[in-house]
Amino acid sequence: MTVHWCGTGLSTVPGLRRLIGAGEHEVTVWNRTVEKAREAVGDLTDDIRAFDLDVLADAVSAGDVIVSMLPGDWHVPLAEMAIDNGAHFVSSSYIAPEMRALDSKARAAGVALVNEVGLDPGIDHLMAHHLVAEYRASAAYDADNVISFRSYCGGVPKEPNARRYKFSWAPVGVLKALRSPSKSIRHFTELDVARPWDAISRYDAPLPRPESFEVYPNRDSLPFMEDYRFDPRWKVKEFVRGTLRLNGWAEAWADIFAEVGSASDARLQEMADQLLTENAYGEGEADRVVLCVDLLAERDGAPVWHKTYVMDAWGDERGTAMARLVSVPVSLAVEAVLDREIAPGVTPAPSDPKLVQRWLGEVQTLAQHLMVVDHMR
Repeated sequence: MTVHWCGTGLSTVPGLRRLIGAGEHEVTVWNRTVEKAREAVGDLTDDIRAFDLDVLADAVSAGDVIVSMLPGDWHVPLAEMAIDNGAHFVSSSYIAPEMRALDSKARAAGVALVNEVGLDPGIDHLMAHHLVAEYRASAAYDADNVISFRSYCGGVPKEPNARRYKFSWAPVGVLKALRSPSKSIRHFTELDVARPWDAISRYDAPLPRPESFEVYPNRDSLPFMEDYRFDPRWKVKEFVRGTLRLNGWAEAWADIFAEVGSASDARLQEMADQLLTENAYGEGEADRVVLCVDLLAERDGAPVWHKTYVMDAWGDERGTAMARLVSVPVSLAVEAVLDREIAPGVTPAPSDPKLVQRWLGEVQTLAQHLMVVDHMR
């Protein structure tokens, strides 16, 4: 079986190098710019080819795995081609409606289309599954408890700059995300927000040295209640999946907020290019990723169960934290697919306890700080 890894951008290389270096599977690297791919993994493999959908389709055989680390527009065409060839598909991106619509076709073909196996979405899903399962198994569990769930993740500069942000993934993607409306639950009520900056609040992360961040809801959080095995009977006071930024970010980005909502694609690209020029990480400069996933159960207004997964990671000699935490879980998903540990169909990061524990164990090696804080102790 061959792994066809498409894309060697900012957040892709550590997982790709991990797969190639393991030597357990044939890996072909496809990239729009062959020279860039050679710079990334040329010391490990000579099997690097120019990305072309038709050429790739001819190279893919039944049982192979196609990995898409390309822009989102490519995911569905690659997944459709995977189904046609009897191959599997893996991506770190959110499951788009067009991807979900392929579920029955993928099941019929006996192939897995695995998505949401990066950092966020990805590692955050694993943490949520672990916390919910642990809460359900605890003596504190009661279907009448009031539940609050918060998950915040962000890539932030380890050394703050004027913009309070530096780019560790595609700048246009960062700007487009600011256009996305969000849905979450706050005070038992659905909260609809047109733009992220309309719902910025403060979050105190339980890091070894407590630190506060600006946070805001991201996309539509509500479908994840079912994915995380929330019982429909539960009284959910708060449920939010959101983005985390350094304090001062909203003020520093006020001029961008004023324009990004109505900017044309050409102007958006122009803005992204300028922002990247002014706010790129320097050679060897450490980035930082903070992820907190929190589950609280209350009874009669008092906490009865409360734990938080908290992760703090930064760039080191292994490369950027963002690249490690996005791409290594992707490589874990590829291995799980090849080992038939993930069922056919369209799926997000796994909830199977064995896979959750194994993958989180791997994540433990990628972050400088990862622990579960028990607030009841």
